[in-house]
Amino acid sequence: MDLLSYFNLSLSEFSLIIFTVFIASIIRGFNGFGFSATCISGFSFILPAIEIVPIILILEVFISIFMIPYIWNKIDWNFVFKILLGIVIGSPIGLYLLKYLSPQTTHLYVCVIIIFFSILLMRGYSNKRIDKNGPKIFTGLVSGTLNGLTTLGGMPVALFLLVTSIQPAVIRGSLAALFFLTDVYAFILSFFGGIVDMITIYRTIPLIIILPIGVYIGDKFFVKSKEAFYRKVVFYFLIIISIVGILRILSSI
Repeated sequence: MDLLSYFNLSLSEFSLIIFTVFIASIIRGFNGFGFSATCISGFSFILPAIEIVPIILILEVFISIFMIPYIWNKIDWNFVFKILLGIVIGSPIGLYLLKYLSPQTTHLYVCVIIIFFSILLMRGYSNKRIDKNGPKIFTGLVSGTLNGLTTLGGMPVALFLLVTSIQPAVIRGSLAALFFLTDVYAFILSFFGGIVDMITIYRTIPLIIILPIGVYIGDKFFVKSKEAFYRKVVFYFLIIISIVGILRILSSI
């Protein structure tokens, strides 16, 4: 039997998925986030959303494990758990709001806001005074709510860290640790919810091999980069992903 029959994909489709995962893993190795957003942008041309989510959740868990040697001693656990507390509270709110709000409209507004704040930050705005427990929990609350509505929960957390002018190594490590915990939780829910099937497993296994290669390359870029370059790359990434999201939404209207 043809190996691709297990994936239920053509050779060109699976090749595009492999390439997308490779680029996304380099971005994750450099930024500490952005893997899911990049994969969604590439996968959406091939797979429906219901098939994309479980693949990304599995890959997110593994890529976080592969990143541990690079980020372990740079994780701000106080920040991670404060944000996580807000996410735990906000996620059910986001799922509840799905009944009343349009995810696409919300996604569109969030992308516009992300672009606005990214440009503001690129022009030198910062605010270290918000680096307190209250704003951290509130940011987690916003992140969890948006994650339930639009899967864009990582963006407000990244913006919070950039606004407070935290060192890039701490930003990268804290984001990677945070997403590992939230993705493990989401994967468990997906598994018991019956979203993960054998085709998902077949598709994911060969992709896992690519992750450590991309993370290694991304880490090499990070080590050689200066703080100003790192922040600029993250800003441009947030803007580009937001523009792609806006175009995707407008094209579906």
